[in-house]
Amino acid sequence: MHDLELAYGHIQALRGVSFEVPAGQIVAVVGANGAGKTTLLSAISGLVRPQRGRIIYQGQDVTAWPAHRIVAAGLAQVPEGRAILGSMTVQENLELGLFARDGRAGPAIDDMLARFPILRERRYQPAASLSGGEQQMLAMARGLLQGPKLLLLDEPSMGLAPMLVNQVFDVIRDIHSQGTTVLLVEQNARKALALADRAFVLEQGRIALSGSGAELLDNEAVVRAYVGAA
Repeated sequence: MHDLELAYGHIQALRGVSFEVPAGQIVAVVGANGAGKTTLLSAISGLVRPQRGRIIYQGQDVTAWPAHRIVAAGLAQVPEGRAILGSMTVQENLELGLFARDGRAGPAIDDMLARFPILRERRYQPAASLSGGEQQMLAMARGLLQGPKLLLLDEPSMGLAPMLVNQVFDVIRDIHSQGTTVLLVEQNARKALALADRAFVLEQGRIALSGSGAELLDNEAVVRAYVGAA
């Protein structure tokens, strides 16, 4: 991403944001509510258009690409709030991940059910009947079924009990260990920074600090502003 700027009317959500997500790494973006984190992921995914700047993915300028073309290129987003279809079964939600793949190679539903055993147990239940943690697992499984090279995760631990938060981060660690690059937006700064190879602090649409996850976890200003409240 190079010099991204994006405004909603008079509200400037992104202000000259530039950073890279190296292949094979976990990159975390932390910051307060309203800092522009979700807008950043939405711009990368093609859901909103920046007014200025470029988004380069695997050597191609994808700034003006529609969202479905970006997904087809190997980039998938698991949105904040999970966005599962509650009236559909777990199986049907997973099938949507295959549909989004549009013929590209990737994991099968049985692979996802092996990775997330609770989903196998709930396979034919309405997704709305799942707990919050189970819904998050379903959203992540659906994203992985798209066969992404880069997975964008928007607040995956939001609203979950501490034990379930640990499970979600274990899954992220496992996803990464199997070769998927991860861009993680997360308010639980302690967990995110401990996991990340590289990290950024976003404040009012600007990158205020950057470094390795360990460096930011040791930064007193970051700890005071974000980690202490995590």
